[in-house]
Amino acid sequence: MTSVSADGAPANDPGLGESLSVHDTPLRNRVFLAPMSGVSDLPFRNLAWEFGAGLVVSEMVASEALVDGEPEMALKTARGKAVPHVVQLAGREGKWMGMAARMAEANGADIIDINMGCPAKRVTTGYSGSALMRDLDHALTLVEAVVASVKVPVTLKMRLGWDHNSLNADELAGRAESAGVTMITVHGRTRCQFYKGQADWRAVRRVREATALPLVVNGDIDSLNSAREALQQSGADAVMVGRGSYGAPWLAGEIAGSSNQSFADRTKFITETALRHHDSMLSFYGIGAGLRQARKHLSWYLDHLPFAVEGRQRQEILTSESVSAIQRALVGLGAGEYHHAQVAA
Repeated sequence: MTSVSADGAPANDPGLGESLSVHDTPLRNRVFLAPMSGVSDLPFRNLAWEFGAGLVVSEMVASEALVDGEPEMALKTARGKAVPHVVQLAGREGKWMGMAARMAEANGADIIDINMGCPAKRVTTGYSGSALMRDLDHALTLVEAVVASVKVPVTLKMRLGWDHNSLNADELAGRAESAGVTMITVHGRTRCQFYKGQADWRAVRRVREATALPLVVNGDIDSLNSAREALQQSGADAVMVGRGSYGAPWLAGEIAGSSNQSFADRTKFITETALRHHDSMLSFYGIGAGLRQARKHLSWYLDHLPFAVEGRQRQEILTSESVSAIQRALVGLGAGEYHHAQVAA
């Protein structure tokens, strides 16, 4: 009997579940986890990979800061369980991008991804991220510097353009292909849209027509149905899941039909995943920093539960400094002891 997902579609979609290659690097399926600053750190990527994502990408790494030896940037490049290991670099000068790419490769990166899509003001005011789409000649100097500096495949992530008066993703993709890039990802919004409105998957088709490279469509993909629709409208070869995976590191694998997890008891599954994630963040960052970094993730996990966790109980789970108390509360939620789980301040 064919299993079905919650939306009634076949749970194992043959297209999304098929392998794909980036140059000579095989990927196990076509549903990827997006690079997300403050979210897709090593603990999160490890979980997404275990749950069946076809590819996971590091948080954005500032190239000059990495070369300068900033510990935070080195932490972001840490290799986990995923194969291949993908490090995303951002910057505005070819010199630093090339040096950072060599460092990432030397530290085990199997693929280098270039960020030309981040819309954050702190990034674009430094002429990095999606600001590079305002000057394609300069953007290509960064691509050329990275490609010339490493032997591993180089990929590129972008938006449709800076604004609707400069929809130049197709031109950038074609030029990047000529410069040696091996895969293109496009978020179906302009930089000036940030995350407003609906991602325009159909507009990504212009990029499909401009390049023969593997193409990944990104933006508002949060279910099997939306993944299929995004592929159909864009003509892309794969999809990338971003904000939909907040508090749901299983989502990419679930969409790909590759997750080996049982969702029969959704509450228990979510709380057990939250516990595993919390433990790994404490190990990765240390107790103090780990508790702070984990709070947003715990909040998202609580939002995925089939009942509301509100008021004092929610506040205490998200603000407690007691690791054991947080763990007891999550175990209690998973066991259906919602009214009895209390957290020590």
